Amino acid sequence: MDTQSLKAFIAVAEQKSFSAAAESLYLTQSAVSKRIKQLEEQLGTTLFDRHNRTISLTEAGEALLPRAQHILDLVSDTELELENISGDISGSLTLATSHHIGLHRLPPVLRKFVHAHPNVDLDLQFMGSERAYQAVRLRQVDLALTTLEQTPKSDIAAIPLWQDDMVCVCAANHRLAGIPQVSLQDLSSEPAILPEPDTITYQLINNVFAAEGLTLKAPMPTNYLETIKMLVSVGMGWSVLPSSMVNDDALTVINWPGTSLRRQLGAVFLKHRTQSNAATALMDLLHASADD
Repeated sequence: MDTQSLKAFIAVAEQKSFSAAAESLYLTQSAVSKRIKQLEEQLGTTLFDRHNRTISLTEAGEALLPRAQHILDLVSDTELELENISGDISGSLTLATSHHIGLHRLPPVLRKFVHAHPNVDLDLQFMGSERAYQAVRLRQVDLALTTLEQTPKSDIAAIPLWQDDMVCVCAANHRLAGIPQVSLQDLSSEPAILPEPDTITYQLINNVFAAEGLTLKAPMPTNYLETIKMLVSVGMGWSVLPSSMVNDDALTVINWPGTSLRRQLGAVFLKHRTQSNAATALMDLLHASADD
């Protein structure tokens, strides 16, 4: 079975359009149509129902889709295993990371990696934790450096590397700064500047309030912790930040009324996906960095 035809089939199924699939594959529409026709002839069945302006998978197409992806994943892993035998550290390495890790944890590691392995084509992508997990699962990235989920997923390997102790902060002239013992009710009544709701950090904080039947007032979500720090420092709300970021007089630490907040940062990748020599070399540097 031609893997190029399977790639075309998956692209059309995902895009629900021959023209969009052709664009994503950098092919002409006629080339994609030809590959789908060859695959249908080979399998002896129709894979797509063609409507006036839309297409949909037939029952046979629905059955083939997960198997087609599995076949392509197996071929990719096999090719990578054979390449790894040479011991060469080269090729492409796609890495997802949060902005906080990318700015505060990753630079010394990347500096060593780029110097030691100049033949690796490194693609660095910034994204939130939920999106990073999804990208790993969809094989869009080789591995991700992000906040680790509290409940591990069965298909994802999670390697703890760093721990962030979190503190509650506000501006020195904020109303909360004048309260000797701040309560969760006090915090819930004031605007909070927090990461987006689909991030693990937000969920960690929100769970504390939800357990008490309280709702967070978070009108301005952003995943940039440096931006959150600035917005808090000018009095626009309170937040919870890594203690390492609270290093000047612009922020006042509030006594957190709940149990101590900590988030675990680390690497995540698919358990059953073959990792390249480049990914293994990067993980070795990350482990060494975490141990320092």
